[in-house]
Amino acid sequence: MMKKRLYLAASLVLSLGMVLSACGGGSQGGQPSSPSSPNGSTEGGGTTIKIATASPLSGSVATLGDAIKLGAQLKLEENQSKFEQLGYKLELVPLDDQADPKKGVANAQLVGADTAILGVIGHLNSGVSIPSSETYEKYNVAMITPASTATDLTDRNLKAVNRIVARDDFQGPAGADFAVNELNAKKIFVIQDKTAYGQGLADAFKGAAESLGAEIVGYEGITVGEKDFNGVLNQVLAKKPDVIYFGGLYGEGGLLIKQAREKGISVPFMGGDGIDSSTLVEIAGDKVANTYYTSVAADVSKIEAGKQFAENYNAKFGKNVESYSAYGYDAMGVMLNAVESAIKANGGKMPTREQVRDAVRATQDYQGLVTKVGFDSKGDNNFATVYIFKFEQQAYPGTQVGEVRK
Repeated sequence: MMKKRLYLAASLVLSLGMVLSACGGGSQGGQPSSPSSPNGSTEGGGTTIKIATASPLSGSVATLGDAIKLGAQLKLEENQSKFEQLGYKLELVPLDDQADPKKGVANAQLVGADTAILGVIGHLNSGVSIPSSETYEKYNVAMITPASTATDLTDRNLKAVNRIVARDDFQGPAGADFAVNELNAKKIFVIQDKTAYGQGLADAFKGAAESLGAEIVGYEGITVGEKDFNGVLNQVLAKKPDVIYFGGLYGEGGLLIKQAREKGISVPFMGGDGIDSSTLVEIAGDKVANTYYTSVAADVSKIEAGKQFAENYNAKFGKNVESYSAYGYDAMGVMLNAVESAIKANGGKMPTREQVRDAVRATQDYQGLVTKVGFDSKGDNNFATVYIFKFEQQAYPGTQVGEVRK
């Protein structure tokens, strides 16, 4: 009986230990930990400041979402020693929004609950940024998107919302001007993917093209995830446009280009920054030739410092830079600069979320790797630029053929 009692006691201790271990704090699976104090985490005996990234790390647009996260991570790690001297430990919290508005909002709620998180770099998709930003605004968490271009994002005048790239009502008209005046397009067929980004960009392009005298001979919507575009491409064949314009992302864009060329449609294909991806080239293959795209992202290989960035990025992650790698890097730079300013303005003490939020919006002359940043009253970047590229062969990135400054 004594042996049996000792065995039962040992089993209870072991079970209790397992339960306590399973209930332990800290981040699991890239999710933010529970708040340890209203002024940041104190894990490991030091004060931790967390910055989250929010982008699709899985799914059809993970190439661009991962680029945002990795660019931001590289900048954060470069600044860790500086913040250690200030008495703080920097920590990245990468969140996968799966390009899904519901998942984005759910992640935003987790961010709001973890008071050690003082800012968010993201999202990629405007359709995710817009609803998620309502939650960041509620919790006073500063958000800087390196990619979302929909006008509605900043037109709501939220204090927490900022972006370092151009808006659709700048990018769309820049593409239209190039199509009409450089490609001599008189008839244009517009296709859009029914998302906040795709439709918004297509509408901005359409309105500008019409004002320049072009005729929009077709305006059709497709569905994200669709694979067979014979229906819409048959309409393109019938209308015989001079240019096809697509408002959407690289997954559908690559298939549209490939299937259009296979149908004998050889006219220039044009899109926005959503098709600025190496994966578009992989999907379209050699059919990608004669494709133009506007991008809110510069080609880092054209900048001396950008070449070093690309080398460091590849050495660390084993991947080549994508269009938003450097913009994730610069967005994180703006965020950390604001956090540092808020710390100093607060006498070296941990700043509040409101102080960081206001310091981000006060940014006026931050010089990043690929863009200068100065926010207006709505959170738009006064120095945003649109670049125009052409795919001449099966290689990424395309060749820059134009540039439009704000």
